[in-house]
Amino acid sequence: MANINVGMTEFPVKNVKKGMPVLLATIVGLTLSVLIIIAGGVLLEDGNEVLGAVLLVVGIIWCCLGWIPVMGLKVLKPQEARVLTLFGKYVGTLKGDGFYYVNPFCVSFNPAAKTKLSQSGDVAGSRNTPASQIFLNASTGEIGVNPNETKISLKIMTLNNSRQKINDCLGNPIEIGIAVMWRVVDTAKAVFNVDNYKEYLSLQCDSALREIVKMYPYDVAPNVDTTGDGIADEGSLRGSSEIVAARIKDRIQQRVDDAGLEIVEARITYLAYAPEIAAVMLQRQQASAIIEARKMIVDGAVGMVEMALERINEGGLVNLDDERKAAMVSNLLVVLCGNHDAQPVVNSGSLY
Repeated sequence: MANINVGMTEFPVKNVKKGMPVLLATIVGLTLSVLIIIAGGVLLEDGNEVLGAVLLVVGIIWCCLGWIPVMGLKVLKPQEARVLTLFGKYVGTLKGDGFYYVNPFCVSFNPAAKTKLSQSGDVAGSRNTPASQIFLNASTGEIGVNPNETKISLKIMTLNNSRQKINDCLGNPIEIGIAVMWRVVDTAKAVFNVDNYKEYLSLQCDSALREIVKMYPYDVAPNVDTTGDGIADEGSLRGSSEIVAARIKDRIQQRVDDAGLEIVEARITYLAYAPEIAAVMLQRQQASAIIEARKMIVDGAVGMVEMALERINEGGLVNLDDERKAAMVSNLLVVLCGNHDAQPVVNSGSLY
């Protein structure tokens, strides 16, 4: 797969200050502006119109503009980050839990903030969703994730893509589902290199899953090469799930490197034949199991017959000709291999 090569990589925001001193200074400034407005009104009443008018104008302007620094106050919890842009230019990523102050005209940018997938952190009201991100839609009365939340989570997330119907290497349709544990490691790549990193990850998971599953049979099959070395092996989706999951993880990682994502782990969560052939494949498995069981029974019965004939010959109890040996072998095999208990027939006459 061709690399995107957009050239955007993450770097920290410069000139970051502590937020608490700025907040206190803003509160003090707004308080002073209110006092100046009051003082200007008092001077106007006392007849000092010029000074009173100046104080009123200064106080009103200060009061109107004094709230601007509040826009630069940012709060981050552990494992959260903000990608900041200033008039469309990327100025850095703010990381680390704390209370910060940045340029008030910087804007947090996260195109995947409104995207909801079947993954942790995207389900409304789940225990993984912070309370600050849950909002009530007044028009519909529905509870959902705050669409204005632009923080980027750096936690390990779990993506459960929907089950897919895929043909294995023998053409048998199967249904398979995977769970992918992932996290953002480069916020700039995640935000700027792809349109929506969550949807991009979901699409690449589906594509990689199809690509790998088509290399394997559902169960062990003869003359199938799953490793690509030209030698038939015993790899299968059912018997080599750990190897298949590792190959899926590696393939997804190759596809999402340019999006700044790290695939921590991939696991197969569901694997079964498609419903249209499930019954037939079950009969096939049952038939195979019956054949294997019968083969084991016959092998054991033949061994027991051989042992019985050897013991009889060694002891010299009875001398049997070939015809009687054949009859004995036949009777013993019927007794040992039959599905039901044999009914004995007592011969009270001569053996011959």
